[in-house]
Amino acid sequence: MAAQALSERDLAFMLYELFDAESLTKRPRYADHSRETFDAAIETGKTVALKHFLPIRQQVDINEPTFDGERVHLLPEIKPALDAVIEAGLAAPATDFEDGGMQLPLIVTNAVQAHLWAAASTTFGYISLTNANANLIEAHGSPEQVEKWVKPMREGRFMGTMAMTEPGAGSGLADLTTTATRESDGSYRITGNKIFISGGDHELSDNIVHLVLARVKDAPKGVKGISLFIVPKFLVNEDGSNGERNDVALAGLFHKMGGRGQTSTALSFGEKDGAVGYLVGEENRGLMYMFHMMNEARIMVGTGAALTALTGYQYSLDYARERPQGRLLANKDPESSPINIIEHPDVRRMLLTQKAYAEGAYALCLYGSQLADDEKTAETEEERAHAHTLLDFLTPIIKSWPSEYGPQANSLAIQVMGGHGYINEHPVEMFYRDNRLNPIHEGTTGIQSLDLLGRKVPMNKFAGYRAVLAEMQQTIEQARDSELSLFAADLQAALEELQQTTSAVLGATAEKNTDLVFSNSVSYLEMFGHVVIAWIWLRQGLAADAGLQRNPHAEDEHFYRGKLQAMQYFFRSELPKIYHWSKLVREIDSTSFDMQPEWF
Repeated sequence: MAAQALSERDLAFMLYELFDAESLTKRPRYADHSRETFDAAIETGKTVALKHFLPIRQQVDINEPTFDGERVHLLPEIKPALDAVIEAGLAAPATDFEDGGMQLPLIVTNAVQAHLWAAASTTFGYISLTNANANLIEAHGSPEQVEKWVKPMREGRFMGTMAMTEPGAGSGLADLTTTATRESDGSYRITGNKIFISGGDHELSDNIVHLVLARVKDAPKGVKGISLFIVPKFLVNEDGSNGERNDVALAGLFHKMGGRGQTSTALSFGEKDGAVGYLVGEENRGLMYMFHMMNEARIMVGTGAALTALTGYQYSLDYARERPQGRLLANKDPESSPINIIEHPDVRRMLLTQKAYAEGAYALCLYGSQLADDEKTAETEEERAHAHTLLDFLTPIIKSWPSEYGPQANSLAIQVMGGHGYINEHPVEMFYRDNRLNPIHEGTTGIQSLDLLGRKVPMNKFAGYRAVLAEMQQTIEQARDSELSLFAADLQAALEELQQTTSAVLGATAEKNTDLVFSNSVSYLEMFGHVVIAWIWLRQGLAADAGLQRNPHAEDEHFYRGKLQAMQYFFRSELPKIYHWSKLVREIDSTSFDMQPEWF
């Protein structure tokens, strides 16, 4: 089997033909860059991935973390692999030059780290979560906190987590009970328990910086009374060296079906005198600050899901090209040679479905990275605000669509390989187990659906909703006069169905039970997500059609025709599903809502 985890041709297509990342070099922040420097960084990421992570991928899965009551034990090869990422400057490529980064655009950073995600899966989560932690403190912490905590995280000496979930609260953050008590020196003492903390304990770094949600005494009830604190594993001395161990204890590890490269922990804060914590920003604004990291983590989850789907697709594709088995139905000669299974129509169907899901999902995530960069570096304030509006609206879809359809793609990779798919001599069964965690990570699909329909759609007088629809309409207009006009018409009809459904369901909230009206919110999310992915595929189709007009050589012609066929598949086989979901949402179907607990 080929060792390469991702298609470099597809990555280049998305980066340069679909999203024109090279044009970002015209912005002052990226003036020192060129396509050559972008490609060099991507090649470095690929080299580190293939040298350090791909060889240990199965070992990481088989040898999950253990806890002997005193310390965590990880596969020893994990640390040198992560160190190689840090030494290559790939831990935070988007960071400023003066802070040791490459100052790359975020969309390029996504591509640079794509090979690492594909080869390392959740092991790379130690680094990506640390980046998100550092970005939050940089945005909302004091200059002193940035110097004390962010700098060593950027250097790779410290790693970071976010500690939100509690045993008795789960996703219901309004009910969290971890407390924070003010001290005379300006610090706080944190007491409570947190669970499912990714990377919550290990010995991969000198220190671990936990960002902990807690409630100060006499704070308002609910989410309005939550504050955010920096709570390190080790206290830090004036000279930046580690001091004594903070009152943060590992209570145990969770053993997951997949994603075994990163510890999942239960942590106890303040079992003795209280864990020392430092307030980020102001009291009672912690959830707002944490959403800075949470939204970044949601895009990260979607990206990881998409790349795991792409990796499984690539692996099963290579297998199908090389595995001889059986003969076509029309062939009645038993003495003829078996054909490679990619020749069988149903195998091609499963591969095409994977391609449509995985490449559509990753293109959406790259678009999210582009928007995240535009909101910081676009030329005008109006453009930056527009990008922020689009990204804020699309975040629930960027998180949920890849994390729902990524595992479906991985399931098909197993099916393509038959009996070889579900044994661990091949990694596709591991990809499925890894990816199945993503619909739960950082807010379940149900939570994302309520966020989209109940909050994001009507927010700011439908500003985000209208902005996304306008972007889709622009692409439709562009495609009307092209070879893809029929697909433009299909997307136009889907867009109109989406608008009518949205008006109907939100109008129903004025006269019907809110819980009933929103009981089909996941169907609305599925519907909106499929329309967005159809739009993304139409954009890919336009880029591929433009490539064909340039009279490419045979290999590129095959590539572009494959893109167009995957677009056609999505429009023919997937987009029509929205009309079923629309009917459930528009008619306020009450079948699930009416089911009584006693009837199960």
